[in-house]
Amino acid sequence: MYLDAMEFLEEERDGWRSFEVLAELTDEQLERPVEAAHGWSGRDLMVHLLGWLELSLATAKELAVREDSPTLATRNREREELGLDGMNERIAARAGGRSTADIRDAFRTVPGELRGYLTVVPETRWVKHQAHLRPFLADTTEHYAEHEADLAAILEAAGR
Repeated sequence: MYLDAMEFLEEERDGWRSFEVLAELTDEQLERPVEAAHGWSGRDLMVHLLGWLELSLATAKELAVREDSPTLATRNREREELGLDGMNERIAARAGGRSTADIRDAFRTVPGELRGYLTVVPETRWVKHQAHLRPFLADTTEHYAEHEADLAAILEAAGR
């Protein structure tokens, strides 16, 4: 699929760029549920995307120093046990106690940190390893595409 890591990283960066504006919204704008975004608020969308990016970051950190990822193994097991909806509910529940400022800060830093770690993970452990590449795609480029309409609705409701 990808010839090298840089090809993926450039595509991922381009896909993420449009979501960065969420971190610029006011707290009031972020908290407002938007019917056209499945009733999610901007904060809900941030938490959702961030939860999956944090899983990818943990996986990348492990793959930078070892051949496999315990985080990825746990994730695969939880996906079978809980299903995708259950995992999404768990992500939302874990973020319930986080402040909007903390979510905003993580939203600004985690994607770049993930890209940074992926530059040091040997390509044979992710870009050229389908079982490892698949979750990175699902958590980044494919996930961003799935939520573009939600982003547009949230931004429209915020007057952006």
